Amino acid sequence: MACERIIQKDWYKILGAKPSDSPAELKKKYQKLALLYHPDKQKADVPAGEVEERVQRFIEIDQAWKILGNEETKKEYDLQQREANLTNEWPLHAQIYLEDMSWNEDEQCYTLSCRCGGNYTVFKSETRDVSLVCCDTCSLVIEIL
Repeated sequence: MACERIIQKDWYKILGAKPSDSPAELKKKYQKLALLYHPDKQKADVPAGEVEERVQRFIEIDQAWKILGNEETKKEYDLQQREANLTNEWPLHAQIYLEDMSWNEDEQCYTLSCRCGGNYTVFKSETRDVSLVCCDTCSLVIEIL
């Protein structure tokens, strides 16, 4: 099965921010860059080519803020980034359907034994958000289909 990857912009990098920054820190970084690159704030003697670059930079900064400034879209973006990082950094052990995992009623989670003896665990509350799960003992990952 061919695997297509969509190259996504790093919205944190565009804002000069980190995922651990608070909403207030993100907003402050956005506002500083927005003022710096806003088309209305450009000097008249700036060459045309540079004006276009600055406008494009402002558009990227604005897009980054639209994603990272909203709690829901930020959470979704962070999950996508985490998934992409896991896929790139960790070996994929298997692709599994959630229904093929064992259900634990007491802990309200699905589990699957890893070949190392550890477990893959998906809590009921995570079933919609999670597609890659790390083993709790080794570096293997399964993909939930």
